[in-house]
Amino acid sequence: MPFVLSERFSRLDALLTATTHWWQIQPYHHTALADAIADPALAQALTGLNDAQVQALEADGEARQRWLAPWIPPARELHALSQLAPLDGVPVQASAFLARDIPGRKWAQILAFSAALPAHAGPWLEWCAGKGHLGRLVALTRGAAVTSLEWQSALCEEGRTLALRDGACQHFVHGDAFSPEAMALIEADQHALALHACGDLHTTLIERVVAGQARGVTLSPCCYHLIRGDHYQPLSRAGQQSTLRLGKGELRLPLQETVTAGARVSRLREQEVVWRLAFDSLQRAVRGVDRYLAVPNVQKSLLGEGFTAFCRWAAERRDLTLPEVIDEGYWLAKGRERAAWVRRLELVQSLFRRPLELWLVLDRALRLEEAGYVVEVGEFCARPLTPRNILIRAVRG
Repeated sequence: MPFVLSERFSRLDALLTATTHWWQIQPYHHTALADAIADPALAQALTGLNDAQVQALEADGEARQRWLAPWIPPARELHALSQLAPLDGVPVQASAFLARDIPGRKWAQILAFSAALPAHAGPWLEWCAGKGHLGRLVALTRGAAVTSLEWQSALCEEGRTLALRDGACQHFVHGDAFSPEAMALIEADQHALALHACGDLHTTLIERVVAGQARGVTLSPCCYHLIRGDHYQPLSRAGQQSTLRLGKGELRLPLQETVTAGARVSRLREQEVVWRLAFDSLQRAVRGVDRYLAVPNVQKSLLGEGFTAFCRWAAERRDLTLPEVIDEGYWLAKGRERAAWVRRLELVQSLFRRPLELWLVLDRALRLEEAGYVVEVGEFCARPLTPRNILIRAVRG
């Protein structure tokens, strides 16, 4: 039985507001676990976990919430509120020929998303289309016209070539989703769709669907932190009444869970965490200021050039002069020590990732419901396929 969006949002809002001291923590800003965790008993319990126990808790949400419940009483309810049922759909029958230009995992996501689309004779509007793989599948399986909006002209050209090859009724528009011209694409008889459109791109689509009174919209949100302002601006009336204040750091929290990375990617991620924390310890000593210094995103190729090269690169971007000789062994040991307790602190934060993501999704869903749409929220695929598996499906009432 579908749940009431407003009731689920209200309860999540109350629990998240009451527990901000647990999840609005910036692990890299602290140099010791006890400094970041207000409860000494929990800090001691986390320190006592060995790496195998940490790995087991990371992999099992049920076990994690049970383990944390003695210190965080809302753990069980937060976990329960985060559970979503799969949305009803009709499996899509598509030739494997269509998938030969698409990575297997992405193709599986497209098939699952397409299956969850509501009955609609067309036309369709594909938002942030890329090469238009989703739109092309919809055009071919639904026998309907699809307009695909994409801001990269090269992707539009590739999409046009693929649509022509497969005989899809698909029209590409090269344009900026934030522009007035994109607003003009919204028509009353359209159903819009967006698979993993990021941040302001999908919230802009929601507002334009509402303004244009489109027939409906189906979207899977992603990258909540990619917003133009410094803080999140809720869309719904219920969200606007909340006292939660979410900066980009908090908005990144739902995205910290990854279930699709291969062994090499995971090793590089772990190495980068150690190196960033090692450099942070180094820069605190060099500056004589016990404060975190943010470092930009790094090209993964730099991680193959050694720790000293990484430090020189980071220091250059922060106008910091380092010693001529860096004691790699000493600072890397500091980095590994800090990385171990950051991983344990993230066990606490991970309890709140899905609840916070659902809070953000329900804010979007309630905006559509308040505008007169019949809205459903559920999962369009299993989480091993993608952790960003929540779908909003809205049809004008």
